[in-house]
Amino acid sequence: MTDKTALAIRGYRLQDLSPLVRLFTDSVHQLAASAYDETQRNAWASRTPHLDTWRARLESLETLIAEDGDQLAGFISYEPNGHIDLIFTTPNSARKGVASALYQEAEARLREAGVTSLFTEASVVARPFFERQGFSVESEQKVTVRGVHFLRYAMRKALQAPAR
Repeated sequence: MTDKTALAIRGYRLQDLSPLVRLFTDSVHQLAASAYDETQRNAWASRTPHLDTWRARLESLETLIAEDGDQLAGFISYEPNGHIDLIFTTPNSARKGVASALYQEAEARLREAGVTSLFTEASVVARPFFERQGFSVESEQKVTVRGVHFLRYAMRKALQAPAR
């Protein structure tokens, strides 16, 4: 994305399911390769994902999609309580403002809904992004996914109420 005006953010639709899961898988396997080995990446993002599991997960979340022209560029999924569950971009959209634009839209919506604190569990790769958004590490966590161990960070950010 070179022109920020080309980026459009909209709500998730069911027809986004398969491209969104493909984006997630590609993102984990390409953008997280420097921090996680192949075994970890395969446990985190199976090359043969279960779309029914993803459908159920996304139905329980608010999800925003970023499109650059007619191409899916990224997504963010969050809960009404301020939990940021997922934020991923395509490898080609990394470090081009897509994740920041998605995050800013989600934060604005949550702030408007009266949420006073945001929290997430950030990967090693995502931690610097969240720190740039004003999050602080509350704790380091060691988790196991499909029998594989990962390091992640519980992070939080206090929000100011919107100006009225």
